[in-house]
Amino acid sequence: MRNALGLMLASVVSAVVIAGVWFWTSSPRADTAPQTVAARKAEPLPAPAAKLAPKDDVEITASLTKPAPAPVPAAQPARSACANPDALGVSRTVVIDTTGGPGFGFLQYKQFDFLTDKEIVLTFDDGPWPTTPAVLKALADECTKGLFFPVGKHTTYHPEILKQVAAAGHTIGSHTWSHAHLDSKKLTEAQMREEIEKGFSAVKMALGTAPAPFFRFPGLAHTQPALGYLASRNISMFSVDVDSNDFKSSGPDQVIQNVMSKLDKQGKGVILMHDLQKHTAIALPTLLRRLKAGGYKVVQMKAKEQLETLPEYDAMLVKEQKVPAVASRPISSVVQTVSQ
Repeated sequence: MRNALGLMLASVVSAVVIAGVWFWTSSPRADTAPQTVAARKAEPLPAPAAKLAPKDDVEITASLTKPAPAPVPAAQPARSACANPDALGVSRTVVIDTTGGPGFGFLQYKQFDFLTDKEIVLTFDDGPWPTTPAVLKALADECTKGLFFPVGKHTTYHPEILKQVAAAGHTIGSHTWSHAHLDSKKLTEAQMREEIEKGFSAVKMALGTAPAPFFRFPGLAHTQPALGYLASRNISMFSVDVDSNDFKSSGPDQVIQNVMSKLDKQGKGVILMHDLQKHTAIALPTLLRRLKAGGYKVVQMKAKEQLETLPEYDAMLVKEQKVPAVASRPISSVVQTVSQ
């Protein structure tokens, strides 16, 4: 019995050995060449997604096969950012077509009611003056803009200050040559025109560029001949809605009170101040914050076209100021850069 069982086990072992030898010799070896099959036609790969520029902050949700986006337009010059996140700012900018001499400010001119509720225009008369830079700083701190009506003579005293007004992006018109009240019976029509035109010519001489065709009468004293003349020159006239009366205020607090009390009654309007007045320069930072807190919004006014001053008044001013009209030497022979 024991011999029969041993014989059976030996037979099984022999069969397993024989099967293993057959499998080893008939299976493909690792060092033999692999069998080849017909290759499938390659399918085109989808185009890779366009890489975003570092500045792009866009989440890509489209599939890879979506067509590439249209080219990005050329970058525009960046606007200077406002450092004050809670600044009063400028809510909107309007461009004025001054054809025919439109008037603004409901105290005298009621044709164009373009301001909506809580909208204001900040205007300043009588500069430029040593107090003007403080006014400019207050406006810059609130990232807002105003409309300045300088006196011609003052621009000849402080042309560098008027340049600061222009450099800050404010609009600049004119307020006559000598702050003469044009309703005076002592002025002839020729003298009235000279006051108007020399004022604009003085601004142009100080800035080296034409002013806006915006004009305010000293003392708001207009006459029909003066109105007609300004209209013929396509110069827009400015009156007032809210008068700060800063020229006769006892101090900065009264300037603020005058403006806010009148504005809260009227709800909007052109505000008249004077950058020549020290009280205004001191009051302005607080006043601008009060305006912001009251929900008021500043509108900046610009002209569609600048004023073309009259050559005869330009020449008159140059002669009076004894400024050479034309350089007798080329600038390169006068000004040379020695280090940079």
